[in-house]
Amino acid sequence: MKKENAKRFGMVIDLDKCTGCGSCMVACMAENNVPFREDETDKLLSVAWMRVYKLTNGKAFPDADECFLPRPCQHCEGHHGHSPCVSVCPATATDYDASTGIVSQIYTRCFGCRYCMAACPYHVRLFNWWDPVWPDGMEKMLNPDVSVRMRGVVEKCSFCFHRYQLARQQADYEERGEVAENEYQTACTQGCPAGAIVFGDLNNPDHEVTRLAQPDLSHEGKSRNPKAFRLLERLGTNTKVYYLSSREWVRRLGDNYQVKAAQHQA
Repeated sequence: MKKENAKRFGMVIDLDKCTGCGSCMVACMAENNVPFREDETDKLLSVAWMRVYKLTNGKAFPDADECFLPRPCQHCEGHHGHSPCVSVCPATATDYDASTGIVSQIYTRCFGCRYCMAACPYHVRLFNWWDPVWPDGMEKMLNPDVSVRMRGVVEKCSFCFHRYQLARQQADYEERGEVAENEYQTACTQGCPAGAIVFGDLNNPDHEVTRLAQPDLSHEGKSRNPKAFRLLERLGTNTKVYYLSSREWVRRLGDNYQVKAAQHQA
């Protein structure tokens, strides 16, 4: 059941602005104590809550075009108010918070069955195969507001929820009813030099993220902005990450139009 005055935190990522620099990935890793391995060549075993992918239109010069797509956790809401991963977790190690719209991950409950990884259509969940090993001295630079995950658990993007908790505590201390838009921002949003990532409350019409996404809350969050799309929207996961692009081929790739075309030809 949705709470009165509930938040619905989400993102808008402008792919026409993104340069693929990877600053969002670095900011995310530093903020959330994401470990790295000495050999990062096997990307199936590496951990990164935010990944940047390169998309191409598949055409030859001079018609070739490409863009970069940052992909955090999409924080799905689905038809029944929770995400696919929440539905399958036997340990209730992941949950959907109706007051914020954020899909959480409780590491101490997770026993590594990885059902959530199989259920997630966006491949945003990652399994820790090893205990984190930090170079000498780096442990002093870890963020004390974020727990370090142990071997054998699944982790993912949390929209830097610890920042919301700190902002909420400060607002309560100052006897303010609401957290201001600039008081709760994710690390990737602040780290993007191109200003391609905008974060805020999709239920608040005064937030920039709402003005850009233009979500139709009466119709499963579909955007009224012709430049906006969501990844695999046809699945009905009702994600909270909207992408903007003026290029039609980019918007079509977001919903995996090749699969539908292949089914139509069959």
